[in-house]
Parts: sequence; C-alpha cells; structure tokens
Amino acid sequence: MPPARKRSRAYDPARTRTAVLAQLGNVREAVRTLTPGQLALPTRLGEWTVRELVAHIGMAVTAIGRSLDLPEPAKPDATVLDWPFATSVSARAIDAFTRRLAADHADLAAYLAGVEEALVGQLDAHPGSRVLETNAGALPLADYLVTRTVELVVHTDDLNAAVPGLDIPYDRQALAAATRLLADALAVKAPGGSTEVRIPPYAVVQCVEGPRHTRGTPPNVVETDPLTWVRLASGRLTWKAAVEEAKVAASGERADLAELLPLMS
Repeated sequence: MPPARKRSRAYDPARTRTAVLAQLGNVREAVRTLTPGQLALPTRLGEWTVRELVAHIGMAVTAIGRSLDLPEPAKPDATVLDWPFATSVSARAIDAFTRRLAADHADLAAYLAGVEEALVGQLDAHPGSRVLETNAGALPLADYLVTRTVELVVHTDDLNAAVPGLDIPYDRQALAAATRLLADALAVKAPGGSTEVRIPPYAVVQCVEGPRHTRGTPPNVVETDPLTWVRLASGRLTWKAAVEEAKVAASGERADLAELLPLMS
C-alpha cells in the first residue's frame, strides 16, 4: 500500500474505452502475423515466451469479466492510484493462469479477438460506476479500465522488445493514460514539492520531500519521454541505465529517483 493518499485525476471514460480497445486491437493485429518460431522466442519476463506473454495480455483484459462475475462490493474502498502498488500480490497465481491460457489457446489471434468482443459486450452492459472487486480493492469499472491501459502499454513494449521488427504502435490516448497514472503514483509514493517530474506531452508532477518550489525554474527537475517513464515505473529499465543512455535528464540534488523506482513489480 502506498504511504500517502492523493486525489486521483479524472479520466474520460469514453476516451479510456477507445484507448483500451485501440491498443488491444493493435496487439491483436500484430499477433496475427507471428510465426511459430516468433511465438517461441524468449521475453524479458522470466521464463515466459512470446506465447505466454500474448496469453497474459488477454488475461489482463479478461480480468474485467472475472471481476464482473463476482458479487458487487457495496462501495469503492480504493482509488486507481492504489493499483500500481498492488500488482505483485498474486504473481505466482498469475504465472500459473497465464501458462494454462497459453497451452489452451493454439490460435492466439482468435483468442484475443474473442477477448475484444467480450470486452465490448461487458462495457456496453455495465456502467462505469459499477464497482468491481480487484487486486487493489473495490474500484469503479471506469477507474479499473484506466489500469488496463498500463497493462496494454507495458506488455506491448515487452512484445516489441521480444520480437525484432514487430513494432506494434502505441495508441496515443492509451500511452497518455498509462503515463499519467504512473506519474501520479510516483507523487503518491514520494509526496512533496521539491522535485518536478516532466513527461511531455502528457504529465508533470511534483514529488519528494523538501523545500517547495513556488516560482521560476524548479531547483530539482527530471524530464523523460513517455515510453522511458513507463519502462522505469514498471521495472523494465533501471534509473542508472536510463541516465547513462541519456534517456532521462535529471538536475538538482533531489532529482535522483533511483530509490523510488520501479513503482510496479
């Protein structure tokens, strides 16, 4: 659980829905082109091959349906900002479930097409206010859908890293929502106003305890691009490597975020 509470930013439910479906569609179209040899390639996710990774992407989306099948909680007891800190709770169960899915679905493109069709039906049938029991607590469907942008963007990047030349595109709104959620999560983990983290064009947050900046150029500034930020927050890239590769610009004595990352594990 994060050390502090912060009011979550508002996300437009219609735009979030469009973003999730667009990124899922991007992945599905790419998976349709994968050869058996490419599906057997290793990934940066432990022992998972590309086949397991694709199965997991479908699993991340069908989490909505599994939650809808459970009794509805009386009211929300968590916010979307709790979710990044709860992602490692069920790692062993997720691994086992993913492996079963990969074994059960020979045609992964057809599997993802079915996942997409089911999601459209679920979102048509249930309002965004419908409360779901999730790994982070009870959340409205509209909020939980925002977390699916993170899952889809992170794992699209995993697929692109695993399969040379695959180059699955990132839906702009999906990348924006994922970037903003993970930036806000940093501000929850390290509350304060001494450091400004800039991730143009999607997010700027103040964080880290210390003297609060009020005007002019902040004394401590971190700036990076959205995909680099997603990789840092999800543990795909270390702070040291990002700085050495000039993927992050950091200035000021409180601009070293190494001890705060990753946010997810």
